Amino acid sequence: MRSFPVDGRKAVWLDDNTEDTVVKNLRSSGAIDVHSHVVPDQFPDGTERDALWPSVVHEQDGTARIVIGGKSFRQIDSRSWNADARLADMEAKGIGHQVLSPMPELLSYWFGADDAEAICDCVNTFLGDLVATYPKRFSAFGMVPLQTPEKAAHSLSGLRDMGLTGIEIGTHVQSTPLGDPSLAPVFAEAERLNMTVMVHALHPAGVERIGDVPAMAAIAAFPLETALAATSLMTGGVLENHPNLRIVLSHGGGALPAILPRLDHAYRLGMPIRNSMSVPPSKLARRFYFDSIVYDDVALQFLETTIGHDRILAGTDYPFLIMENDPVGFIRRALSETAADTILYQSPTVLLGLRQTASDPSQTQKSRDV
Repeated sequence: MRSFPVDGRKAVWLDDNTEDTVVKNLRSSGAIDVHSHVVPDQFPDGTERDALWPSVVHEQDGTARIVIGGKSFRQIDSRSWNADARLADMEAKGIGHQVLSPMPELLSYWFGADDAEAICDCVNTFLGDLVATYPKRFSAFGMVPLQTPEKAAHSLSGLRDMGLTGIEIGTHVQSTPLGDPSLAPVFAEAERLNMTVMVHALHPAGVERIGDVPAMAAIAAFPLETALAATSLMTGGVLENHPNLRIVLSHGGGALPAILPRLDHAYRLGMPIRNSMSVPPSKLARRFYFDSIVYDDVALQFLETTIGHDRILAGTDYPFLIMENDPVGFIRRALSETAADTILYQSPTVLLGLRQTASDPSQTQKSRDV
């Protein structure tokens, strides 16, 4: 009997068949994509809401525009809200199960308390309905109003009751870093409830230095922003104070893997970073999970060398333009068969609390005994 450990806990396969049979059945069920996004097809009327309340304007050709603050924010299509369109793409790409999360701009940390609660309710209900309708195909990370941390922490149990397995959070809350003590209740409650936290870049710092090129904030600044947020989680004690909390860094952790040698050097020199963590940064960083969205074989190999393939999870950024179009092929071309199987199937299965018996790959179901 084979088990796969996660932060000191173990998920045990529930029969005595061989590991090879288990992996074969996992493959037959399709890969697990931990990083995809949704946008509801409509939002409640925003007449009495914040000026940045979102709306969706549907076009005759089946596409739609997300409008925020009276301006078009992004052009999307039905894959953002229509399960049938999404499932067809998943089938074509070899994806058996997908984790849904909000388009990051919907996190809305700039809203007041009432509007923040309303937008969270709208998006979480949309996610919960998809998971309830397609429990074998979708899991979801919801959203909470981090601008009111106590309320955010209190809302987590409700999300879990809706069938959501975790939350997506931005890399800061209106410039408050994730390692700030004010956010500690959220991380403590997520750990207590065994819920995963995915960190996604949002409103990155330094965009004014990139130049006036559309979309460069998401292209060039997101990786830097993720590294800043991860460093804050490390120096702020979040990882050490919550050893069983599962945190996923999007986009391969951004620039974090590349700067770990520099952080380690500073740690060895006894600089202030030494007082903020009890182990070297490179060792502490291995408590994170990292998605595979790095687009290049060498980049994925570097990520594996730096943090280990058991901490990498397959992701796509579906359905947005920047998504990885061939996640299974990309990972298999870059890494060994063992590493690819771990990234595509085994680690996501455990992370999400899914369990798979070797005898019947169709019986993938949610399990809380991990």
